[in-house]
Amino acid sequence: MRYLILFALVVLGTGSLAQSQNNPTKRDTASFKIEQILESDISILFSYYSQDGNNSPVTGGIGTEKLADYTSKIIVNLVLDEKQSVSFDGGFDYYTSASTDNIDRFVSSASSSDMRVHGNLGYSRKAANDLSYGIKVGGSGEYDYSSIQFSGYVSKVSANGNRSYGLSAQAFLDKWSLIYPQELRGQNWADTDLRRSYSASGSFTQVLNKRMQIGLTADIVKQTGLLSTPFHRVYFDDLSTVRVEKLPSERLKIPVGMRFNYYVNDYLLLRTYYRYYWDNWGVTAHTAQIELPVKINRFFSVYPFYRFHTQSVAEYFAPYQVSSLNSEFYTSDYDLSKLTSHDYGIGVRYSPASGIGSMKLPATNRILTFKEINLKYGHYTRSTGLVSNIISLGMNFTF
Repeated sequence: MRYLILFALVVLGTGSLAQSQNNPTKRDTASFKIEQILESDISILFSYYSQDGNNSPVTGGIGTEKLADYTSKIIVNLVLDEKQSVSFDGGFDYYTSASTDNIDRFVSSASSSDMRVHGNLGYSRKAANDLSYGIKVGGSGEYDYSSIQFSGYVSKVSANGNRSYGLSAQAFLDKWSLIYPQELRGQNWADTDLRRSYSASGSFTQVLNKRMQIGLTADIVKQTGLLSTPFHRVYFDDLSTVRVEKLPSERLKIPVGMRFNYYVNDYLLLRTYYRYYWDNWGVTAHTAQIELPVKINRFFSVYPFYRFHTQSVAEYFAPYQVSSLNSEFYTSDYDLSKLTSHDYGIGVRYSPASGIGSMKLPATNRILTFKEINLKYGHYTRSTGLVSNIISLGMNFTF
């Protein structure tokens, strides 16, 4: 953990030094610049995820889905002044997968493990009339996939603070390395190695009274390019033909959601969420979630949660050896099958008013305070037989 904190401090010092070099009339020291920053935040996140099942799309809808993923992430938000802030987030995901190890049909292929590295830089500003806006740029990369991200938002809060509106937009420019299953190489199964995803979102929140708050969200997502996965196999109903998964080159998604929060008393809060989803591949879905944060004392709280999801089948999905040779598009990815799922667990939060601990930052009079720690466990099951578990740890600091 201390290395991650040191990394964050290096980021701060680098940014401050760059500013001082652009303005020679001010002292050319990183510590001086840090002194000018208002209270800012650092979050460090870790998680471990594991899953198992028997419907891998790599082997045509049958076979192991066993996977383990280790995630580490740091988020730094610097409040430059009363109007401006900059942010950085970055990290990595390392996974081992018995499923993708079957791309080459023998154990310990290059696809048995991989690491995804990602990072983003953002800038936000508060303007007049309670208006805020911001932009972010970033990217990620792994063994067979790279992505560049651009996003922006604008939001407005009412004069009394009880109502807010938000608009945001996002674009992902992705590129595949076309790795096909071993026995299907030598033929170009895809027309492009590019994927483009564009989304626009709107949100509205309203405080109804001292106890109740509602929120509404609506999104529209358009994807184009290679929307299938190059190493997913499909086995057909003649019991001998195998091909690479093929899906349309366009997809439109429209999810609409609603939140309702209710302050029961000083010890209990009710948080609920519902989302309806539709896309032009034939999938419709309903998602409902409830969370019940319980305050044990001033510093310690627990929050059990439960999430239910159900969806219809995509028109291009068929199980192993069921797809027709006459089909234009086909997949045996059970993420596109008819399914229901349950996700439940519990989280604990410890956040003393004065913080858990503190330390003086090098070369400055600023104090880094360890403000909060969160630990969360979730267990997921779905009707296709997939089972997963995730445990995550989050630590928040201010300085």
